[in-house]
Amino acid sequence: MGAGDQESGNLPPETAVKPSLLRHNSPLVQVILIGFVCFCCPGMFNALSGMGAGGQVDPTAANNANTALYTTFAVFGVLGGGIYNILGPKLTLVCGCSTYVLYAGSFLYYNHYQHQAFAIAAGALLGIGAGLLWTAQGAIMTSYPPHDRKGTYIALFWSIFNLGGVIGGLIPFAMNFHRTEARSVNDGTYIGFMVFMTIGTLLSLSILHPSRVVRDDGSRCTNIKYSSVGVEARAISRLFLDWRMLLMVPASWGSNFFYNYQFNNVNGALFNLRTRGLNNVFYWGAQMIGSVLIGYVMDFSFRSRRARGLLGVAVVAVAGTAIWGGGLANQLGYDRSDVLLKRIRLLDFKSGSDFAGPFVLYFCYGLLDAMFQSMVYWVIGALADDTEILSRFTGFYKGVQSAGAAVAWQIDSHNIPYVNELATNWALMTISYPLLVLLIVKAVKDDDEVDGKSKGDGTIVPGIH
Repeated sequence: MGAGDQESGNLPPETAVKPSLLRHNSPLVQVILIGFVCFCCPGMFNALSGMGAGGQVDPTAANNANTALYTTFAVFGVLGGGIYNILGPKLTLVCGCSTYVLYAGSFLYYNHYQHQAFAIAAGALLGIGAGLLWTAQGAIMTSYPPHDRKGTYIALFWSIFNLGGVIGGLIPFAMNFHRTEARSVNDGTYIGFMVFMTIGTLLSLSILHPSRVVRDDGSRCTNIKYSSVGVEARAISRLFLDWRMLLMVPASWGSNFFYNYQFNNVNGALFNLRTRGLNNVFYWGAQMIGSVLIGYVMDFSFRSRRARGLLGVAVVAVAGTAIWGGGLANQLGYDRSDVLLKRIRLLDFKSGSDFAGPFVLYFCYGLLDAMFQSMVYWVIGALADDTEILSRFTGFYKGVQSAGAAVAWQIDSHNIPYVNELATNWALMTISYPLLVLLIVKAVKDDDEVDGKSKGDGTIVPGIH
């Protein structure tokens, strides 16, 4: 291979690939595989967290475990891009996935002994593992697809991943169907989660190094086979001064901040045990719908990529304002003291009209989560195409995101009024919209600019590849 081929990432003509849906080293197959890895590991974790309090009656252990989790996640999210570039995807993912099994096992232990220490330690280890897994996932999802189909691939991944939450929600619903009182989930629920997480850990071995993944046009996802600690340390440190990353901080901080409120203070506070599991089936199912809807907008709404990005932000902003407004109307009907003093009757899915309103709201929260995060991932993916670069960008995003989540879980443990938590979540999302618009206007290239074509005035614009 000549120097020009090495720099461009193109294979020589005689080894150019033929399009195939089943080619193992194709971006499509690799994105599907990482989708199923996340289906089994974070998908099941989401189902466990979505029940509120990690399936326990008292949320204290889950809040403290999640604080530890997101604290270490914040650090290893930022470092994860460098670790991924040094270790490659297989070792990074196997190390990350295995910590999910331990976390579910810690709540199985807690079911019997009521000792928080194991759950908190497992949460801290899961934060390290999640930082590794999500950085690898983000790099694969944003860099492997063709630049004009990133929204579609993100939607595909998000749908497969959240199918894990749907299946995971069915596990506690089925296993606790006859337990209508507010009690902790049974052992079989946690064991079921652990089985899926173990399968995901083994499946991660099928993920290829990005230098071996070849797009249908013959271009590789990266030409870097191995990086070094020094290179990654310098590159990661520069992210904190990169204006593009700084514009994303409110969106990053807020994109997991709302989980604590939605899981503990809506699903966990308003519904009985079996109904919480059923609600999660629809919450994560709504995520599949939301990712497909916003993926279509981001890829197919306009010819101009910049215009598609701006429309995507506008759609999410309108939906977010409406959904959080509905959340405020619902929240004004109860407060934390009502829940603590058991002054409200827990809703069952057979409660009829009383159940319908809060259920639809919770469904819409899932819809908004997928739309918001898929939109942000699309913006990240529009900033570059190379896996080495995007692994750092997504690592920064996940690190800041996890720092916000750590704060959110600890806020709830201090019994902050529910309405204050809702207002904070709403404000974080709202602040992020104009900053993302500015980022898209200033940094996202249209397709002709990406290809280095003339803008019409004779000026050649360098591409982002």
